This record gives sequence, structure tokens and C-alpha cells, in this order.
Amino acid sequence: MSKELTTEELEEVKQIVCDEVDAIAGILLEASHAIHENPELNFEEYYAHETLTGILEDQGLKPERGAYDLETAFEASIGDEGTCVAVLCEYDALPDIGHACGHNIIGTAGLGAGLAASKVAHRLGGSLRILGTPAEEGGGGKVFMADRGAFDDVDAAMMVHPASGDLAKMNTIAIQRLHIAYEGLAAHAAAAPHRGQNALDAAVLGYQNVAALRQHIRPDERIHGIFLESGSKPNIVPEYSSMEWYVRSKNSQSLEPLKKRVLNCLEAGAMATSCTMTHDWIDPYYADMVDNETICSLYSSNALRLGRSLVEPDSENKVVGSTDMGNISYIVPSIHPMIGVAPHGVPIHTPDFAYYARSEAGDTAVIDGAKIMAMTIVDLWGKKTNFEKAHLDFQKAFEMG
Repeated sequence: MSKELTTEELEEVKQIVCDEVDAIAGILLEASHAIHENPELNFEEYYAHETLTGILEDQGLKPERGAYDLETAFEASIGDEGTCVAVLCEYDALPDIGHACGHNIIGTAGLGAGLAASKVAHRLGGSLRILGTPAEEGGGGKVFMADRGAFDDVDAAMMVHPASGDLAKMNTIAIQRLHIAYEGLAAHAAAAPHRGQNALDAAVLGYQNVAALRQHIRPDERIHGIFLESGSKPNIVPEYSSMEWYVRSKNSQSLEPLKKRVLNCLEAGAMATSCTMTHDWIDPYYADMVDNETICSLYSSNALRLGRSLVEPDSENKVVGSTDMGNISYIVPSIHPMIGVAPHGVPIHTPDFAYYARSEAGDTAVIDGAKIMAMTIVDLWGKKTNFEKAHLDFQKAFEMG
């Protein structure tokens, strides 16, 4: 069982974990820089996987590489009783713009928090899982890991995400990806266009239909897509085209009717051109994030100790997006706070943000993020009431939902 600490003891242990982060700061920043300079896409994060697991091994832990049947996932476990906290590391990048979401910071801050907390786990009677979770950028690594038992018997989960400000949470919305294919009939576009059925026209009409739909959806819904294939040559009526779409809504319940409306728009393009359409809703879908209020409050208090004053998202300060951490928040009490690395107004998923993820401010976020999460873990291990409140919040959130 986790031990109950006095206020003085809690402060002492928090100083210990902060000192532990400082002791390995150089190692964490070297890893952050190296991962940033070697961006890897979904499920291809071999360099990051080896870098982070190598540090775990060097620090005396025994990571399981390729955990949960995912080659670039890992797990390091400490303790087997008491409150179990999972700290999550992400490290995948984006095509063309690399670590424009700052996952090099997420991975190393999570690693630092886990290593620091591991030093006091036995003293506090807690247990810990340091989880390397690949493929957040569309691959759903956390969902696969959860399905295979990564969060069994876990009592709380946390990670920190870089942004252009210190926010208590991210404005997350549920998402599911959609692949669309149209099949028509090829013909010579000059000699016999009347014999063709234009699959590109079907896609264009479908796209325009969705564009018209956009003005009639909720403010917290998003639909965006791209053309993947559109034909081979201009003088051949395209017999095949394909598209990829992201459909997002406030939560999984409101996502379902929006998915139907989007399909109606796209199917109309096929009907208008006498083409056929096939579709594939790509799993896993990402749920909305249900941030645990108690753990958020603990994290915010610890952030303030380091001079970071977290604010609630509003019209001027927010990050809207989707994450597979949302799925985890439906399983265990979880948090996904944002830590400032870039000037206000610099959006994630841009080349500018990729620059700041490797900047001095990004380095500070690695160290601060590791310390804040480690101190928050201490709060969960050292005060039984914190653990109880977190689980009461979790139950109430889903009773209300």
C-alpha cells in the first residue's frame, strides 16, 4: 500500500525527485535533441525507441523493448503494489515537418519523470509504469497497447504536451479517419469522353458537398480531407480516385451522426457521376480527452512551484486537436496538460513550432515537465486522499456523461 506522508515529508520527497531530474538533465536534453534531429513516422520510431530504452537500461531499469507486440513500444515497471501510475512517452513525428508537435519533449519529459519517481517508489509504496507509446499521429499506439493490457491495474496516467502556453488541458475532440475510393470507367477524353465515368469528378463533387456541409456543423466539429489519387493523364477520363478524410466531433456520441452526414455528401458525388464508391472507417478512432480534475489540480500546483501558472483554455488560449490519450482517459484517471515552449500564437504542427521544440524553451519544458509530473506522482503516492478524490472524479465524469 502507498504510504501516507506528512506535509513536511511530502515536500522532502518532492525535492528529491526534482534533484533526480536535475542529475540526469544533460542526458534527457541530449536525447531530446537527438530525437528531434531524427524524426520518425508512425510505428517506425526505431531510433527514438532505442535511445529512450537505452537510457532506461543505463539508469538501472529493465525495459521491455517491443512491448505489447508493437516493435517501437516499450515498458519499464517499478514496484508491484500500491497505487500504480503510468507516465507516457510519445516520440513519433510528422511527415515533412518533423517534430512540429514536439514529441521529442513528450518522450524525454516522460522518461525523466518516470526515472525520478522510480527512485522513491519503494519508499512511498507505489508502483510505476513508464510506457513508450508509438504512433500518436494517427496510428493509435496507445489504443493497441490498452487493448493488450498495458493499462490493466493502472490507477492513473499522465503525460505532458508542448504548446504555446501553459494550459491545464487541451481542447480535445473525438476523431475517426475515413478512406474513400471512387471507381468509374476510363475513356479517351478527346475522342470518346461520353463513354467515360469520371471518378475524379465524383471526388471533386463529394469534396464540394462536404465543403457546403461545413457551414452547418457545430462549432466543436471539424471535417478536413485530401485527394490521394486523381488519375494518370489529362487525356484519359480518370477511372479511379481516392481521398482521405478526418471527421472530428466533441465526443464519440456526437461523432456518429456527423460521420453519416459526411458519407451522404461523398456518396452523392458517386451518384452524380454514375461511379461507385467504397469507404473504410479506419480504426482505431480517437476519443475525446476526459481530464481528471483532481490530478489536474495537483499538476497545476506543482507547476506553480516552478513558476508556471497554468490557465484553463479559453478563446484566446487553447489548443484544439485529437489524441489517443483520450481513449486512455476513458479507462483510467488521466491528464494531458500543455507546457509552454513557443511564443503565444505559434500553432503546433507548423515548421515554426518544430523550431521551438529544439529551442532553449523546449529544453526548459523537458526538465520542468519531468519535475512537475514526478511531483504529481509523489502527490498520488503520498496522500491517500488525493488518490481517492481522483477516482471519485473519474466515476462522476462518466456518470454525468
